Amino acid sequence: MSAQAIRNYDDAGVLPPTERSETGYRRYTPLHAQALRTFLALRLGHGHQQAVEIMRATNRGDTESAYRLIDAAHVALLTERDTRAKSASTLGNLSTTTPTTVNGGPLTVGELARRLGVHPATLRTWEAEGILRPERNPVTGYREYGPDCVRDAEITRQLRRGGYLLRKVAQFIESLHAAGGADALSDFLDSWQGRLTTRSRNLLAGAAQLDAYLTLLDQA
Repeated sequence: MSAQAIRNYDDAGVLPPTERSETGYRRYTPLHAQALRTFLALRLGHGHQQAVEIMRATNRGDTESAYRLIDAAHVALLTERDTRAKSASTLGNLSTTTPTTVNGGPLTVGELARRLGVHPATLRTWEAEGILRPERNPVTGYREYGPDCVRDAEITRQLRRGGYLLRKVAQFIESLHAAGGADALSDFLDSWQGRLTTRSRNLLAGAAQLDAYLTLLDQA
């Protein structure tokens, strides 16, 4: 790391207060080194700003606030893990079955909206984002959603419940079509699980470094 990066972290409150030499230079100790290790580890699991807030709270002796920030990250991770599990169950079924439509024909925008429990305007938004591509009735001009389009809409609803942005959903639906269906879905779920596992390990590593830092603070 550069010397300027250390100064920046010092000024941001990531490091504990430093003493100055007679010539004005900052003097760092093993305590500061451990604070930096802790911040870098926390940053991997919590993100930059959250890691800064945790270190600031710790350095001012407000461990209760630091613990709350850490606990919130674990709660958010658990929520996402549950969402992924539910999505895996639902999307797994969608990947192997073709949705049935009324009388075997396409659905209207109102019928599909009721099926999904969303507003018709939501379906139009998904269409504008390139997620859904309904056909048009040649006589009436109304939108018609066939089985493949219904499947894409059901997948989109589930991913949106999981917190995915529309542009990410659009990218996934596109890759799903390109791969032919099940393979893209399996890769998506595996990638999601991998990200969850990595974040879990990063949170554990950050907690271990923070525990070591708190021990040094107690000794100091």
